[in-house]
Amino acid sequence: MQQYLPILKKSHLFQGVTEEEIQSMLSCLSARIKHYKKDEFIIHSGDYIRSIGMVVSGAALIIQEDFWGKRTIISEALPGSLFAETYACISSVPIEMSVICDTECDVIFMDFNRIMNVCSSACAFHTRLVQNFISAIAKKNLLLTKKMQHMSKKTIREKLLSYLSAESIKSNSSTFYIPFNRQQLADYLSIDRSALSSELSKLQTEGILTYNKNQFTLSTFSD
Repeated sequence: MQQYLPILKKSHLFQGVTEEEIQSMLSCLSARIKHYKKDEFIIHSGDYIRSIGMVVSGAALIIQEDFWGKRTIISEALPGSLFAETYACISSVPIEMSVICDTECDVIFMDFNRIMNVCSSACAFHTRLVQNFISAIAKKNLLLTKKMQHMSKKTIREKLLSYLSAESIKSNSSTFYIPFNRQQLADYLSIDRSALSSELSKLQTEGILTYNKNQFTLSTFSD
């Protein structure tokens, strides 16, 4: 795991912890690493989770699928991102979503109980770890709240512009990149891909935005 220490150090979970301290903690947390291929499932809906996962290379998608296989993307997990932490907290409840690799991935799994309970060696930085973990959960809840704001819009146009506006604000620029391709963006906003593409074309024709693949530029527009 030595090669992933820089990624771990930059992650929200290990914020304020040195690489040497992280290396010491990994064995305490029963950390293990696993490699996955593109499109391989890391976690299936219905699994019982007792460890939290962190992507350390590649990218994964947290998704939900209905009875008919229609997929909704909840979020993307990039290097340093945690997933399954909520269900690890309540391991008696099966997870209601799946995690699938968008590219080849390396994932580190850490025992949830080892995170929340101070180890026998009582390492001084464990308290910081617990604080970071709670903060990471709060941050993810904020992201889900933002997604709900997009989803609450009535029309495809409103959902799309709500999302793109948030991405523009996040990047502090009218020109920005989004992490999704067209199908993934449609899945994320729970709209039909053809309808999404049609609305994007209309918005570009109206001069509200321009785009090229996953790069967008917003211009001033009125409701």
